[in-house]
Amino acid sequence: MSDLLISFITYAESLPWLELVAMLLALAYVLLAAAGSIWCWPAALISTAIYTYVFYDVLLLMDSALSIYYLVMAVYGYWAWQQRTPTKNEQSSPPLDIVSWQFSFHVKACLVLTFIALALGYIMANYTPADFPYLDTFTTVFAVFATYLVAQKVLENWLYWIVIDAASIYLYIEKDLTPTAVLFILYTFIATWGYFKWRSLYLGNRIAIKHRVNS
Repeated sequence: MSDLLISFITYAESLPWLELVAMLLALAYVLLAAAGSIWCWPAALISTAIYTYVFYDVLLLMDSALSIYYLVMAVYGYWAWQQRTPTKNEQSSPPLDIVSWQFSFHVKACLVLTFIALALGYIMANYTPADFPYLDTFTTVFAVFATYLVAQKVLENWLYWIVIDAASIYLYIEKDLTPTAVLFILYTFIATWGYFKWRSLYLGNRIAIKHRVNS
């Protein structure tokens, strides 16, 4: 870890300001998302706009394409969360509730996503100059789905992100994107925190609903 920190400091001194700005905004996004703040989406919009260029520049083509998708989802996520956010004239309007989807659904989803990732990985490996085509594609495909789960406030989105972020650390270290690798180390811990925070809110909401029904 100390070597990684030294590498990060050295990298920062070489003035990769564009990547550093994207990193800080991306970190703000995941922290705000874990806290349930709608302002996570504007942070995501700016960060992903920068990362679209950064990833393309180092030939992580699937990550670059994923960033374009993130731009769209940042707009959609802000809209989806805003629709259920109370206004001054609608104090009783409930926030977008955290939900949990069945384990069987996630198993089926993972099987479908794995098949798609293998097919796209083969194409990237054989018909493009992409580096790490299979790993890059797997993290991209699963991240597409996980981002949709965030927009829908599905509890299990954080479990997907824990795996995606952990796998991405190796990818970014190999591409010398040290600040981004550090970011994804932080992401892994924040995603774990986000899961337990959302789970607590989800269970608390279920208890409150059950209490209202029984009272």
